[in-house]
Amino acid sequence: MVVTAEKNEFVIRPATTRDARGILECLAAAFEPYRASYTPAAYLDTILTAGTVLQRLQAMRVFVAVTAREEIVGTIACSAVDASEGHLRGMAALPRLHGCGIAERLLRAAEADLAQQGCSRITLDTTEPLRRAISFYEKHGYRASGRTTDFFGMPLHEYVKELQ
Repeated sequence: MVVTAEKNEFVIRPATTRDARGILECLAAAFEPYRASYTPAAYLDTILTAGTVLQRLQAMRVFVAVTAREEIVGTIACSAVDASEGHLRGMAALPRLHGCGIAERLLRAAEADLAQQGCSRITLDTTEPLRRAISFYEKHGYRASGRTTDFFGMPLHEYVKELQ
């Protein structure tokens, strides 16, 4: 899958362990503007560490948006929770490329992967500071479920989408 933005081409592909550093850099850049709005533990869990990114790569299917120069400019992770439900986690795109379609392509890749696994429902969790992300998810069919949990001292809101 190729995305054209600002005269660059981006390919969406499954991530490998070789992508760990680029995923960490992408997450750090994407969430830096929100650091002050997060508790320290919530922020660290969001941007991951060298160890936790490898754990995510083993436990979940991770997709990356990659330029021709192999720069990772976006990422998303997904996994089947059970036979009918999938979960999304860790979506990010570099701020300088917001609005170029990277997030939409990443979301479509993850949703297609979960649908292939038989999932008919997808959930994701997000925090209140991520208003732009919440609008994006709502635009793509996700609705607040009303379920809120504690995320290292912050409210974490669940969003749900039923697949066709």
